[in-house]
This record gives sequence, structure tokens and C-alpha cells, in this order.
Amino acid sequence: MDQQVILAQLYNLILNPATRDFERANLLVAKQALEASQRLGGVLDKLIGDLRPLGARGNLTPDVMDFYLMITGAAPVVTANKVTAEHAEHLQTAIFAGGCFWCLVEPFDTQPGIISVTSGYTGGTTANPTYDQVLVGNTGHVEAVAIVYDPAVKSYQDLVATFWQLTDPTDADGQFLDRGPQYQSVIFYTNDAQHAIAEDSKQALIESNQYDKPIVTKVLAATTFYPAENFHQDFYKKFPKRVKAMDRARHQLQQMQRIRVAGKRLLKLRK
Repeated sequence: MDQQVILAQLYNLILNPATRDFERANLLVAKQALEASQRLGGVLDKLIGDLRPLGARGNLTPDVMDFYLMITGAAPVVTANKVTAEHAEHLQTAIFAGGCFWCLVEPFDTQPGIISVTSGYTGGTTANPTYDQVLVGNTGHVEAVAIVYDPAVKSYQDLVATFWQLTDPTDADGQFLDRGPQYQSVIFYTNDAQHAIAEDSKQALIESNQYDKPIVTKVLAATTFYPAENFHQDFYKKFPKRVKAMDRARHQLQQMQRIRVAGKRLLKLRK
């Protein structure tokens, strides 16, 4: 491949308004590396790895997808969720943290209107954190998922409702079997409308008296989201038995919590 041709294409993709922020950030890193005279092959290998979580599923925006296919030599990916130029600019991103991100992908990924679900890290202070760094709990990041969705098909209200069903909003020290600050329950809003919906939904949950402990899930403004290493992407597809076992454990703990709350309510009624 000709380096000058690649540079020109990178430049055009970076300026393309349809290119998403995640894509643009990685394309910019590649462009700067080539301008700094780094080896073309090494730069492209890194870029392919960075784009692979979405590229392997055909969920990059159209022009970036074409570029990805060109530099990988891969065949086009056929998928019902592929982003089209006509609606790419209308897509939105929802970011949720609620324990290990392995368990948060499938419940969203299998819903209509979902373009992609990316596991990653957000909310911290360390740039480009690794899984091992976040696992220790010293970077300030939480494990989270970034969900690109079509609001014409799937509403943010529905996504928040799913989030509440998957988490324990009363646990300030983690989620279920996942313990530590990196597993906190957080809704990260990306605009004012999401902020209002998340706060209203949280207040409704508080007033429902569904739980016997305070609701501690945080609602925070979204900060930089760092996609996790490729190993963690689509984990439920790679290791379905492992994820199902984790899901069963979470479900059992949720059931025990509901039984405990119901028992306390019954005791109050008998008094």
C-alpha cells in the first residue's frame, strides 16, 4: 500500500462528519504515527486491532468500514445492524457501568435498534488504561459498555429500564460477585436529554420502594470511553458457557434480594 494514499484517506475520514468519535480518535493516532515516520505496516496493524471490535461485525460507519476492509483485505460483512450513511448522524451512544462488562453486552446487543455494544473503561483519570490496571481499582475507571443505538427504533428510556433489570442499584461497593470500585453501578449520560431521563428513572425507582436499601447508582456526565482489549469484545459469543454461569449467579442473587424485600414487607403488614 502507498503511504501517501493511506495518509490522504485517513485525513478525509478524520474530517468526515459521519465518522464517530471512537473511529476518529484511532484514525488520528494512525495519521500522526505515519507523519512521525513510523512504519506503515506497524501503524496499520495497530489501527486494525483498534477498529476490529466493530469492524469484525460490520458496525463501523460506512466510509470507515470500506477503509477497514481495504487495509485488512477482508470480504464485506453482511449484517442487519450495519450503519448506513442516511442515518449514521442520528445515532446516539448510551454508556452504562454495572459490574463485569462481560455480562452487560448480550442483554443490549440482542435488542432491535442496537448498532454495536463495546466493552471498555470510563470515568477515571488514567489515559488508555489496560484491563490489568482497571482490575486493581487504582485508575478511577469502571468497567462499562458503550451502546450505539438508533433512537428511531430503541429509546433511551428502554435502555435505562434494561439497565435497572441487570444491576443492583443499592450496592455501592460493586455488583453481585464483582467487588471493588471498578464495578460500581453508574449511568453516564451523553446529553441533557439522557441526563433528565436517567434522573427521572432513578427517582421513579426510589419512589417505587422496590428495594429496602437506598438507591446508590450514580448518574454522571460521560467522560472519555476507552474500548477494552479485543479479547473482551463480544465475550458472550466467545465464551458462552462462562457468561451463562455468571448470569445465573447474578440472577440468583437478584432473586434472593427480591425474596428478602418481600419477606420484610410481609412482616410489616403483620405487625
